[in-house]
Amino acid sequence: MDINILLQILMLVGGFVILIKGADWLVDGASSVAGNFKISKQLVGLTIVAFGTGAPELAVSITSMVNGNTDMLLGNVMGSNIINILLLIGIAAIISPIKINKNTISKELPLLLLTTLGLIFLFLDTTLSNASENWITRSDGLVCVLFFAIFLYYIIAMTRKNKKEKNKVEKPKWKLGLSFLFVALGLVGVVGGSQLVVASASEIAKVIGISDRIIALTVVAFGTSLPELVTTITAARRHENELLVGNIIGSNIFNICIVLGLPVAIFGGIKPESFEAIDVVMMIASAGLLWLVAREGSPISKKEGSFMLIVFAVYYGYIITNALAA
Repeated sequence: MDINILLQILMLVGGFVILIKGADWLVDGASSVAGNFKISKQLVGLTIVAFGTGAPELAVSITSMVNGNTDMLLGNVMGSNIINILLLIGIAAIISPIKINKNTISKELPLLLLTTLGLIFLFLDTTLSNASENWITRSDGLVCVLFFAIFLYYIIAMTRKNKKEKNKVEKPKWKLGLSFLFVALGLVGVVGGSQLVVASASEIAKVIGISDRIIALTVVAFGTSLPELVTTITAARRHENELLVGNIIGSNIFNICIVLGLPVAIFGGIKPESFEAIDVVMMIASAGLLWLVAREGSPISKKEGSFMLIVFAVYYGYIITNALAA
């Protein structure tokens, strides 16, 4: 075996080890932070965990804008949001049924739907305003960032309400300083580990002759979602449902408002050239499906999780088949 391939395989395995250990520290640290501040784990999932695990997507988006690769930016955001719901929630529900609280069903999930629909409207310049071309302008990016500010205001208000109600929270595992240290170490682990996995997997794919297009559709898309995936699986195994759901909702809102909105607001407008209607439909459908299965009030079951995975497999199978045929 070529020494370079062997080295890349060792880096791949090492990346996964770092990723998994980082996820353990991140979940434990985030739970402990919630206990120290006497706030719900869902709030921590919506903020610290979601924004931290969204770092790879933000890094990819900024690099894509600097290099003029807007398709990578849009594909990164849309693909990650679809993966986060259909794949991650699907896997988590199979591991353990997911109970979603009433506040999430009535407030956070509608916020996610509203944010997703808002992104879709940004794609419809030619339909809504008779423009000659579709553009996501700097103004659109600023609107996304503004919506994120509103989302943060909602979280702050929710935190204050939570403190006033003095809800029971479990005793923290560590003191506040140590809790934040483990959160920081966990974030470094999941982000650094995921980058190591993506880099080594991309190199292996190139050496064995897989095209750049397939690498982008598979390694990059899944690689930037690895922090959310491993954190979700870890949280599901420990029945940390509030942290799990908060991470997914917060990550998807962060992806649209910051991962897409911030680079566009800074660097200028982009033209969505090669997105397809099925991508738009799937992003709306995934957010809508999560809201539908959650609003029934009963936990998201293994059967519903399996259905999400089937939808995901059909959609991704269609994308890869088209890419190979092109």
